[in-house]
Amino acid sequence: MAEAYVEAGGLPDPSAWSCPAPLRDGPVVVLGHGGGGALSAELVSEVFAPAYGNEILSGLGDSAVLPLGGTRLAFSTDAYVVRPLFFPGGCIGDLAVNGTVNDLAMSGARAAFLSCAFILEEGTELAVVERVARAMGSAAAAAGVVVATGDTKVVDAGHGDGIYVTTSGVGLVPEGVDIRPQRARPGDVVVVSGPVGLHGVAVLSVREGLEFGVEIASDTAPLGGLVAAMLGVTRDLHVLRDPTRGGVAASLNEIAAASGTGVVLTEEAVPVPEPVANACGFLGLDPLYVANEGRLIAFVPREHADAVVAAMRAHPQGAGAAVIGECVAEHPGMVVARTRLGGTRVVDLPVGEQLPRIC
Repeated sequence: MAEAYVEAGGLPDPSAWSCPAPLRDGPVVVLGHGGGGALSAELVSEVFAPAYGNEILSGLGDSAVLPLGGTRLAFSTDAYVVRPLFFPGGCIGDLAVNGTVNDLAMSGARAAFLSCAFILEEGTELAVVERVARAMGSAAAAAGVVVATGDTKVVDAGHGDGIYVTTSGVGLVPEGVDIRPQRARPGDVVVVSGPVGLHGVAVLSVREGLEFGVEIASDTAPLGGLVAAMLGVTRDLHVLRDPTRGGVAASLNEIAAASGTGVVLTEEAVPVPEPVANACGFLGLDPLYVANEGRLIAFVPREHADAVVAAMRAHPQGAGAAVIGECVAEHPGMVVARTRLGGTRVVDLPVGEQLPRIC
């Protein structure tokens, strides 16, 4: 802050101040526009939707469900710009596969085929590119999908960040399955599939060279098998969402807004691993806003909740499943949390992003 003071009398100079939070009415793109919060929502609603909006796009789910040849096809695309490329528990390669597989799974679809596009910066070591490609191949095999097509572009040195990856995927939605954020209903039980906050803290620890006394590894994993196990209990799952950018808080706010319902969280019930809680406490972060890459949130009719949670806990990717709240008719569009002290607090949609470039 030394530059914010003038020499005469050491008085503050307001013209030298800067605000770390992005301004919502600014004329340029800021990192917060990619954070999955309010800025991202405004970018979509004010720029992209008017440009090519349509009834299918207006659903704004993790993937689009399209009628095609008598079937329903789930289709999704995503770009990955994570920095650094490699982090505890994964890398940009398996992240790109798992992220798109999981977006399809949030519609109830089992991913079948992926496309992959690489944007490479001139000067990137070919050994690094090969390592990322092999990680993608291994992740695709583990998820049961085929990388069927792709593309490669190279940009000048200094005009990229090593490697960016875009993946798209398709899969079939089973008959009788209708999973979308608009279907949340008062009385639904809110379930998370496991501990939250691992991915964001894992990436941050490597990027900033932080040590927390124990290695925190990303939770990146494919969720198609877990969703299939849940659908094996009932096809009447109302909502599924993977809480990536913006974390649990952003996902719940998006669901509440889309369905016109409220959500009540029990803060103490949210499974936050002790190392994540300690790291967030040290850094001043809220674990509810930290990204995940191998977790899902489910809104389940109360009559099926116990059986669905049991099926989740029997699956490797859902062993830590926990009931964290409920959907209510009160305060529509709003998420509140019952705190450990017995009070309540509003869990708002983040404006930007606590941790940029985490996927």
